[in-house]
Amino acid sequence: MSPHTSPDSLAVRAGRAFTAYRDGDVDRMSEVVELLNPLLWRTARSQGTDPETASDVVQLAWLKLVEHADRVSDPQALLQWMLVTVRRECWRRTTRDRREIPTELDDDAPGLDLSPEALAELNDTQRLLWQHVSVLSARCRALLQVVAFADRPDYASISAALGMPVGSIGPTRGRCLDALRRALTSDSSWGTPT
Repeated sequence: MSPHTSPDSLAVRAGRAFTAYRDGDVDRMSEVVELLNPLLWRTARSQGTDPETASDVVQLAWLKLVEHADRVSDPQALLQWMLVTVRRECWRRTTRDRREIPTELDDDAPGLDLSPEALAELNDTQRLLWQHVSVLSARCRALLQVVAFADRPDYASISAALGMPVGSIGPTRGRCLDALRRALTSDSSWGTPT
């Protein structure tokens, strides 16, 4: 276990569920999928893929895992293996010359329902918050979305997902949150009773 990985980290929990799956508890694979899918999705989208391609890439990564489950020698490394698989497949499908980073919130990601019905249910404060998040830099949006939507993300996982050095995650997150805080506090409608 690395110094940046706690006993209840995403990688450790996914590794335990995957070990149980390989030991015959086939229902545990759904737990692995539930744990890792949001991070895999964000990783694919952060590589500049459109939602359809991201979905295909993540699905392919799961198929490769099932096909090669017996070859995973260290279940604790499963998260890293899946992230590398997703990134490589994204790179294969997109050329560096055509790489584009999504400029809007990734509102079609699993676990984030921003359909018209869901948007209607948001209160004004939530709507304003998402409006300000959407104008942050692509790097900030990607980092804050991974932190917000991954269950207990650890720095090693974030580093692998976003291709950021572990040591820059905390300071970058701080700068992003500071930029969001400044934008919100300078907006006269932030904090106004609805």
